[in-house]
Amino acid sequence: MAERVKGGRPARISREAIVAAASTLVERDGVDALTMRKLADEVGATPMALYHHVRDKSGLLLLLLDHHAQGVEQPVWPDDPREKLIAAAQTMHDVLAERPWVAEVLTSDDLLSVSALWLPEAIVDAAVGCGLTERQAVHAYRSIWYYTAGEIIIRAGAARRRAAGGTPYRDQVFASIDAERYPRLASVADEWVELAGQDTYRDGLEALVAGLLPPR
Repeated sequence: MAERVKGGRPARISREAIVAAASTLVERDGVDALTMRKLADEVGATPMALYHHVRDKSGLLLLLLDHHAQGVEQPVWPDDPREKLIAAAQTMHDVLAERPWVAEVLTSDDLLSVSALWLPEAIVDAAVGCGLTERQAVHAYRSIWYYTAGEIIIRAGAARRRAAGGTPYRDQVFASIDAERYPRLASVADEWVELAGQDTYRDGLEALVAGLLPPR
């Protein structure tokens, strides 16, 4: 919170305090709750005090993205390019899983963190090492990104619905599904919730990579 100086005026809020408060607000209430006014209330300052550091919500999000990206330690990649590709994609998934709102921001706006470009660089480089052209490698990265971000966002949404309580509508549907019309779905209806909740990202990633890359 901004401390007051002589004369009763609040001291200029620090960038670190803005990042900490914005992170708290987003983690607690979601990206949509991040506004200059709400952030000012969070730090005990006026919106005008924030404009010394950021101009708008996009600036706030970029500040957050860079802050969290800079805190991620870059792994030592395997020498084998195919293994490197899978390891880099898995790292991207794990980083996003810690903060699903980052995937939401990256997929809904024209924002990215320059500090995190080492991840797509590693994936594209590994894909080229596996025999793809640079253009093909970009397409491969895009497919992996779509799969990864989609998995993160869907899981995060399911977690929010579970936390809200009640029985999800999808579960109600499978509890009374028409076995004559949908025999395959009916045969696994009792297990659907459990199966849908299992973490199969790695299996899907390896299958996706196998389809994107040329045979060894």
